[in-house]
Amino acid sequence: MNKDILGRWTKEKSEELYGIKNWGAGYFSISDKGEVLVNPYKDNASAAISIMDIISGITERGFDLPVLLRFENLLDSQISYLNNSFAEAMKKLNYKGVYRGVYPIKVNQQQQVVEEVTKFGQRYHHGLEVGSKAELIAALSAMKDKEACIICNGYKDEEFIDLGLYAVKMGFKLFFVIEIPGELDIIIERSQALKVQPNLGLRIKLSSKAGGHWTESGGDRSIFGLNMSEVISIVDTLKEKGMLDTLKLLHYHLGSQIPNIRDIRSAVLEATRVYAELVREGAPMGYLDLGGGLAVDYDGSNTNYTNSRNYTVEEYCSDIVEAVMAILDPSNIPHPTIITESGRTTVAYYSVLLFNVLDVTTFGEYDLPEKLREDTSEQIKNLFEVYKNLSLKNIQECYNDALYYRDEIRDMFKHGRISLRERAFAEKIFWNTIHEIAREKTKLKNPPPELEDIENAIADIYYCNFSIFQSLPDTWSIDQLFPIMPVHRLLECPRRSAVLADITCDCDGLIDKFIDLHDVRNTLPLHEMRNGDDYYLGVFLVGAYQETLGDLHNLFGDTNVVSVRIHPDGNFDFVKEIRGDSVADVLSYVEYEPKDMLVRFREIAEEAVRAGYITASERKEIMQAYDNGLRGYTYYER
Repeated sequence: MNKDILGRWTKEKSEELYGIKNWGAGYFSISDKGEVLVNPYKDNASAAISIMDIISGITERGFDLPVLLRFENLLDSQISYLNNSFAEAMKKLNYKGVYRGVYPIKVNQQQQVVEEVTKFGQRYHHGLEVGSKAELIAALSAMKDKEACIICNGYKDEEFIDLGLYAVKMGFKLFFVIEIPGELDIIIERSQALKVQPNLGLRIKLSSKAGGHWTESGGDRSIFGLNMSEVISIVDTLKEKGMLDTLKLLHYHLGSQIPNIRDIRSAVLEATRVYAELVREGAPMGYLDLGGGLAVDYDGSNTNYTNSRNYTVEEYCSDIVEAVMAILDPSNIPHPTIITESGRTTVAYYSVLLFNVLDVTTFGEYDLPEKLREDTSEQIKNLFEVYKNLSLKNIQECYNDALYYRDEIRDMFKHGRISLRERAFAEKIFWNTIHEIAREKTKLKNPPPELEDIENAIADIYYCNFSIFQSLPDTWSIDQLFPIMPVHRLLECPRRSAVLADITCDCDGLIDKFIDLHDVRNTLPLHEMRNGDDYYLGVFLVGAYQETLGDLHNLFGDTNVVSVRIHPDGNFDFVKEIRGDSVADVLSYVEYEPKDMLVRFREIAEEAVRAGYITASERKEIMQAYDNGLRGYTYYER
């Protein structure tokens, strides 16, 4: 018999509730056991593995949560998906050029990520984009494929330029993208000094702008890029120097997460028009770099919304190819090599943040007596009457009265007219009243505006073992939404509504906005905590930016990192394990010297022995505890 008929909770209900089929891109699903599965082989169901099995393996190996879990295969799969989608669009539309993707190192600079991109991407000649000297040095150590492109953006000093020119001499297909007019002179000077012909590109400011978090990346007021008069000036300078043949690439960047395909197409049309004009000026060109912008559908709504996108990857590729051909074909200009710097979509699915829940605060409901004692304060009696007489007809009045009497009782406590015990009892009555109002409100078609978000007031607070500032900085800084859900117990109905607090002592260390198919949800449905049982949550699609943007708020350091490779037969290997920062590590980041600290604390402890506060044997125990603390994980350890 169908479990739905019996009203029991099913994995299908969990799939719908958490939207995993919408944002999971075929990589994430729920098993018949009610656990989240990961599968990089979308057409091979037997390859799926349970995150709970991975957690078991992690803890057995002595690693504590929180853990950043990396799936190597998901990175490989996304690189293939993007390259194959462009190849199919070009074949279908009879495009004569090719696609060459580049991965912007800034999106996730971790060595493992960059090396995996260059290793797996070699079959597609997938290259790298760098924006600093350090990133260029990292790229040159990882890149072996001379057919792949290295795109050099950002400010470039002589050392940066010399290194890039040497790379060109060694056979690398490296491009210097001129972002400000003054860069040209130094590139010309160093190329002449080293006798190396550079490959030049121009980054332009488009009039086209896009919606989303990064709308200021485009338009006249964008920080980087050349306006049209500066472009012509550089072309004229190159002609005068006899170096116009070095101008081979045009580049722009519209933004990191562009939700609307119309904005993308508009920018491509404008940039391709500039490209065509540069060809008419006599530049050889050959490369059109469209920058980033390919969005990730974080909420699964497939809409023109900041955390989503109203197009598929296939539509993205086809629209770009069509737009380029629409401008160039009437003038018989050869199709260029199309480059995109699609970092976000390449690595977002790659990482999952796993953490355990440490504790829960609930707001009601409480057991209350049928009658109050005769000596109970009049205001508390009035609040109790509001609770007892609440109905659908007087819901608004009771809400207002409950707030009024609560405030009166708090004022009475401040002035010493009631005891702490009486105030605590009054708060129990108040929260029971709010819970009852929330239940009654669901029966109203048009609830009063004041009651619109009353559920938020009674939401539980789940205290979780991680730091938002270290692991999910975009949730705090730009209100980025990530899919968050339990990774087990998904055959049970989640009866609690909660917000998530991290373990930093900061009110901003809170997640109270969650993905929803049609809107933003203010609470997350979760299961009740069981005494003694761990409860695990996962934050998904965090591979882009989150690993390198984090800070040391409250001196919480990097989490443990575990990398997994999944095999087609459903087995998996732990291919890399990186211990998270110790307390000594993070203290050294902020200029402390742990060895000196240990010496100073030993001197303080010895003074305590001389003063008779502790014994010598106690000093030994205290010093051992201090030393263990320095070596310990910065997060909560069991």
